[in-house]
Amino acid sequence: MPSIDPTIGDNNNNTDGNDDQRTSDGSVVSILHFNDSYNVESRSAEPSGGAARLLTAFNAFKHFHPLVLFSGDIMAPSMASLVPNSSSLNDLIRGIAFSSSVMSSFTKGEQMIPVLNALSVDCALFGNHEFDFGVPHLESFVSRTNFPWVLSNVFDPQTNRPMAGAFLFHTIHRNGKKIGIIGLVEEQWLADAIDQPFLYRNFITEGKQLAKQLKEKESVDFVIALTHMRWPNDCLLAQNVPEIDLILGGHDHDYQCRRVNNILCVKSGTDFRQFSKIDVQFVGSQKYEIKCNEITVNSFDFNEDQALKEELKKYSFDVESKMDIVLCEMRSELDGRFASIRNKETNLGNFICDIVLATTGADAVLLNSGTFRSDQSHTTGAFKVRDLVRILPMMDALLVLNITGRQLLAALECSVAQWPVLDGSFAQLSGIKYSFNANQSVGNRVDKQSVRVGGHCVELERKYRLVTKDFLHKGKDGYYVMKECEVLLNEEQCCDVFYRDKKSAQKPTVKPTPDSSQTITRTEL
Repeated sequence: MPSIDPTIGDNNNNTDGNDDQRTSDGSVVSILHFNDSYNVESRSAEPSGGAARLLTAFNAFKHFHPLVLFSGDIMAPSMASLVPNSSSLNDLIRGIAFSSSVMSSFTKGEQMIPVLNALSVDCALFGNHEFDFGVPHLESFVSRTNFPWVLSNVFDPQTNRPMAGAFLFHTIHRNGKKIGIIGLVEEQWLADAIDQPFLYRNFITEGKQLAKQLKEKESVDFVIALTHMRWPNDCLLAQNVPEIDLILGGHDHDYQCRRVNNILCVKSGTDFRQFSKIDVQFVGSQKYEIKCNEITVNSFDFNEDQALKEELKKYSFDVESKMDIVLCEMRSELDGRFASIRNKETNLGNFICDIVLATTGADAVLLNSGTFRSDQSHTTGAFKVRDLVRILPMMDALLVLNITGRQLLAALECSVAQWPVLDGSFAQLSGIKYSFNANQSVGNRVDKQSVRVGGHCVELERKYRLVTKDFLHKGKDGYYVMKECEVLLNEEQCCDVFYRDKKSAQKPTVKPTPDSSQTITRTEL
């Protein structure tokens, strides 16, 4: 892979594939695609995934000389970069929620650099989590990867170039064909992710312009759009930009292939558990056929690559010795699947929110479901530190707000505004019960007569003490109403509450609140 200087020319990049990487007929280009991968470790449940196992899986297709493409989100802290600091379940959950020192990230995504380089990635797009540690850190991260990153519609306003050393587009020759790659993101997550000025350009406008430029001026045979946005926006892109030949997306974590406007759109799962093998067969100068296969990264199909596994150990510090500490025995299965927790009340959401409520003595707790990251059901029996860190790999500071009943209703409307889209803004709660009707228009879905706080009908002008995240108090995820609320306890004061309330460690038997409690109900469609 040649060295890349992001200051050259008009901020595009061209890689000439080696002749010895071409197939005999030169008519098929294979692609391996993955997205949204956070934890380098494998897990006990199948598909077990893990970075070292994914490398073995990728190597199984090496003889196809595939393009390896990534659609963003890999720098969020993994389990191996976090050190828990307690043997009590309640203490550990409270510590994660209230004290940044308990869940401080040591690596800031550094463990992903050898992973991406070992996977022989050819091109990648930034996702929202690439900006978690700031643009300067991302620039440093990019400089140590041996492939180009693209970002085609977000720019540094001072330089008018793509942010963090990315390219506007990338071209590469593979198996006798010239491939053009662009990277497009949606506006919705940018303000939440980027902590410095940026210039956003509409992904449809930029996508159409660049796809035409690549075909007319760069003479590419095939245009791929790497995207990091929700399905509705990927569909809009496909409907409005027929010049794009293939859309490879991220941000959504469920594996799906859809054909929209005769353009194949693919999301390849999450966390090194799945990936896509896509074959583009060219049958003429302007014609091609695309086949897409989901490859599941199971332990019984693929062993872990031992060299990469060994290299990743240096990032683990002393964490592994603490990951298998048993915190309690669970008598009920905890449902943390995105399909559940971003769609309805779950016992996992109840469990975490109830502990936070008990710690603060507030009236209610509201956490966006994007807080809960495990995307799996946690079985009965021993509940370990590893399980908890999967659920809460990173937690923003918590605050106690002074919120009126009227403002609380607006916050609940925000929670259900995107339903049934599996969006992280959907709220998990404690101390609040309500019903909503998804047949109603956005902003009018919550049944106001159904809302209860602490078992009593909500009073519109009364003020309640609400525990929520600093992230939401800043108006992120659409919770603009929370920006209006007075802060009763700031982050530091919440930490004081935690340490003042800390008890001696125990290992209780826990039965989380069942889903049948119906804190949140909806009218069936």
